[in-house]
Formats: sequence, structure tokens, C-alpha cells
Amino acid sequence: MHRVPSLKLLMGFETAARLGSFARAADELCLSQSAISHQIQQLEQQTGQLLFRRVGRGVELTMAGEVLQRTVQRSLETLRSGLGRIATYLDPGLVVLVCPAPLLHGWLQPQLEQLQQDLPGLCPLLSTDETARYVDEIDVDITIGSRPIQQPDLLEVPLLQDEWLVVARQDIAHKLNTSSVAEHAAHCPLICLEEHLTGEQTGPLFRQWLQSFRMAAIYDDQRCVLDAVERGRGMALVSKLAAADSLQVGRLVKVEGYPALPGQSWWLSRVAGETRSSKVNQVYDWLIAKAAATIDK
Repeated sequence: MHRVPSLKLLMGFETAARLGSFARAADELCLSQSAISHQIQQLEQQTGQLLFRRVGRGVELTMAGEVLQRTVQRSLETLRSGLGRIATYLDPGLVVLVCPAPLLHGWLQPQLEQLQQDLPGLCPLLSTDETARYVDEIDVDITIGSRPIQQPDLLEVPLLQDEWLVVARQDIAHKLNTSSVAEHAAHCPLICLEEHLTGEQTGPLFRQWLQSFRMAAIYDDQRCVLDAVERGRGMALVSKLAAADSLQVGRLVKVEGYPALPGQSWWLSRVAGETRSSKVNQVYDWLIAKAAATIDK
């Protein structure tokens, strides 16, 4: 196996290759030109390849040098990106929160500005990666999930209880709400989340209440259902929390005459006791307070 050259040699090579000059590379790296020449010689000895050829007062890469330059540039970019991420994680106001996308989009996102006003200096890192279920004080500070994680040394509380509502865009809902339920199918098609057709709780609603509707579209992503309904393509059964912002501002309106169905229970989790920073505790308490206010509405 070839020995990997030192970062010092690779940085000298990359700078000289990029600038086409040992002298300019020396200036950029605050070294002498002889130091750069010596680094290139060492690198050529270690790789067993001639990397530069002289051209006038400058240098140009050989074919082997061009291959190495592309490799080194990719590696340095990866390294710089990693160092940038480390700098982000050192932000004392950082709190990493994992939250399912529909809940983040509909319930939490509209409240983030208020959250940051209430907690100055907070920098939330929000992830929808639901596979990141473990709170480890480094990568994940707080999670909102569909069940308790039941990991040792965690503080976990029930946060929100969702429900499913039949909704439509404001103008369509007004038309439906001023006519009888029996007439709805003649006025409006149905947008459907695929899992609802066979779901234990939602299936009966589709078979008993909505079977006469023309199906305009079926999606496997709840956010796409919401988008289609907001565009006026039909009415749909949606999560109240996922649609919270749209319902709050009046883009969507509940269609009367259909039963609301119990939805997902959401749990909030963080490390019990002392957390990585005081901001984690503050965000956790803020979420509980906002959830209580949501329930009271």
C-alpha cells in the first residue's frame, strides 16, 4: 500500500498547480520558493511520478499531476466542508431537533420565528431524518416521534395528539359547506393519501362516506396531498397538525359533515438531567408550552 503524503505536501502541490507557479504558491502559503520546490520534490519521490514540467517562468502539470490535482482538490473540499460543519456544531446556540416532515412543515415551521424571538441566540438545526431516533447529546438533542424511544436516561413526554380532518380550499369548502353532504361528490373530486385507503381507522371513512367521490389523485406523501388541496384540485382527509398553518391563515377550511378521526400521538424526548447546553432545556420547555396552547385552541 502506498504511503499517503502529508497534508503539508499536498497543500503545497495544490497551490502550485492552481496558480501555475512555485513563486506565487510560496507567496500564498507564506513560504519561500525553495520550500515549495522541496515539497514538490518530496511529493514526486513519494509518488514516483513527475508532477510538473517547466514552461517559461512558470510550471504546468504533467498528466500524472493533473490526475493528482483532481484527487487532492476533491479531498481538500471534503476536508473544508467537514471543518465547516464542525464550526457549525460549536455554535453555543445550536440545538439539533429531529421532527417528522409533515409535523415540522405544518405545526413547527410557522412558529420558528417566535421561538427564536423568545430564545435569543438560538440556532435550530432541524432534521426530518426519522431514522435518527437516538438522543446522544452530540448529534441529536431533541426528537419528536410517533412513540417513546425508551432509551435509558431520557426524559420523554406526550406532546401532541393529532386528528384527521376533511378539508378543502377556502372557496371550495364554502361551496361544499352551503350544500348537503349528499351533493358534495357532484361538486368536488377527492385527493387521497394512499395509506388511508386501507388504514384501520381511515378505511371505513373512505368506504362509507367517500366511496361515491371521483378520485382526482392518490399520493404517498402527505405534503403532496396538502399542496394539491391548496391548489384547488379537490378535498382531502389530512392531518390537522400538518395542515395547521394552512388552517390558521384560512388557505384550507374544514368541510363540515364528516367525522374527525383520531390521528397520531407525538412524543417529545431529550436527555434527562443536565443537557449539552441550557438552550436544549429551553427549547424542550418551549415546545411543551406551545403544544399545550395548540391543544387549548
